Amino acid sequence: MVCCSVSAVMASVCQPVQLSSVGSRLSSLFLSPVKPSPVLCFQKISPITARASSLAFSRLPERKRQNGFSDKVLELYSNSSVSRRTRKTEFPIVSAAAAADADGGDITAAEGLPKPTKSFSEKYSALITGGFFFLWYFLNVIFNIINKKVYNYFPYPFFVSLVHLLVGVAYCLVCWAIGLPKRAPINKDLLLLLTPVALCHALGHVMSNVSFAAVAVSFTHTIKALEPFFNAAASQFVLGHQIPLSLWLSLAPVVIGVSMASLTELSFNWTGFVSAMISNIAFTYRSIYSKKAMTDMDSTNVYAYISIIALLVCIPPAVIIEGPKLMQHGFADAIAKVGLQKFISDLFWVGMFYHLYNQIATNTLERVAPLTHAVGNVLKRVFVIGFSIVVFGNKISTQTGIGTAIAIAGVAMYSLIKANIEEQKRKAASAAATAAS
Repeated sequence: MVCCSVSAVMASVCQPVQLSSVGSRLSSLFLSPVKPSPVLCFQKISPITARASSLAFSRLPERKRQNGFSDKVLELYSNSSVSRRTRKTEFPIVSAAAAADADGGDITAAEGLPKPTKSFSEKYSALITGGFFFLWYFLNVIFNIINKKVYNYFPYPFFVSLVHLLVGVAYCLVCWAIGLPKRAPINKDLLLLLTPVALCHALGHVMSNVSFAAVAVSFTHTIKALEPFFNAAASQFVLGHQIPLSLWLSLAPVVIGVSMASLTELSFNWTGFVSAMISNIAFTYRSIYSKKAMTDMDSTNVYAYISIIALLVCIPPAVIIEGPKLMQHGFADAIAKVGLQKFISDLFWVGMFYHLYNQIATNTLERVAPLTHAVGNVLKRVFVIGFSIVVFGNKISTQTGIGTAIAIAGVAMYSLIKANIEEQKRKAASAAATAAS
């Protein structure tokens, strides 16, 4: 360092400081061959005379801040009474580093240095979330289309429901085998918590498929729009939670809309209507038991275990109720209509799309706020109803169309109000926890 050559004493107009202290301060500064501004200026007098006695600091005028450096300049200089020529060497200094060094601490480069770059997922988070929503909608629409086409030539909903779960479980086992994701261990206590959830999931899934096989897809989804009503009723009368009046009022259009659509639905029959209602009740209780079965396990593993239990539950009714018919003529009729290869292919893909759309829906919920997910769920139902009408050419009356629109609007109102209430509760709990700490 330049300061090391100043071994003789030097004259100064300021208060003297120790040379060793100056050397230790300068030795840790960030040096650059480029002349930035502002800078630390060090003036060296040549020649140095024996009469020079000290070093001193004085502050120069403030300069415009550039390149993230300090907006003040510090000048270290030496004077000699016999010298007239000066030679200046400049050292840029990061303000945070200067402050740390002046206090005798370690220097950490906080300014003037490049910041770490963000990952792709952090930089394009909104794009990735939008991709999840797109996959959710796309997979759900494709599932409903293929599912209804299968029922048109193979009307056995108990067996098809079993195939849905079987393909999903096989997919989960393959993913576990390759470690994507890594299988989470399960114990007896967790199994007892997940079993009621899986039972309700199995019942709701089977009853939904009974309705899909009996009536138009659009009508089944219109009836299933009543699910929030059953959720509110269960929360109020089963769990004892007080439901705000605004939520109850938002459900009135749902009930009215579904009633209007049901009265003039061309494909209406009681099997489809009642099974869809049972599905609503089953999924309501699934939500209740899910809250009691909260666990630290990730959603992918939880859904995999629920699917396995639900598969075991669905095997007996499928065999008892539809087994004899399938063995007599069910399989033979389906193969005669579409061929063995297409029959197996349709069953495989409808099961795969069923599992994937449910898994993506769960993953999407983890990425967004409840309000966003609620709105997305309503829009998904609109997409499914619209696409099913276009693809299958279902004829609907004007009253059915108006009733469906009213029901969907009511579900949207309910979802928005409920999500806002939940967000307020979350903020209140967070504020209370902060105050307590």
